[in-house]
Amino acid sequence: MRSNARRGPYICGIDAAMDVVSGKWKSLILWELNNYGTRRFGELRRGLIGVSEKMLIQHLREMEEDGLIHREVYREVPPRVEYSLTEHGISLNEALRSLGAWGTQRCERLAAERN
Repeated sequence: MRSNARRGPYICGIDAAMDVVSGKWKSLILWELNNYGTRRFGELRRGLIGVSEKMLIQHLREMEEDGLIHREVYREVPPRVEYSLTEHGISLNEALRSLGAWGTQRCERLAAERN
């Protein structure tokens, strides 16, 4: 469990939401699992170019604790672990969809300004 976990009181809904998605990689993990479905650790790491193993493990643990992802451990040799979105994670992805659209528009505007 996170020793520094914030669980409120929150100032507003944005504060509560940002507490769950804070960190560079969490929204990208949500995106990866939303677009590709259930993924193994190595698949996530390859899909998120630039993430360190330590940071990915930390974010996955926090997201599991927050109820955004489900971690399934298969008792095999070698062990297999898969990650998938929970209903809570899917609903957060839907809430982030408009933010992603805004970001796409920003990228297009910045590209046009450079030209």
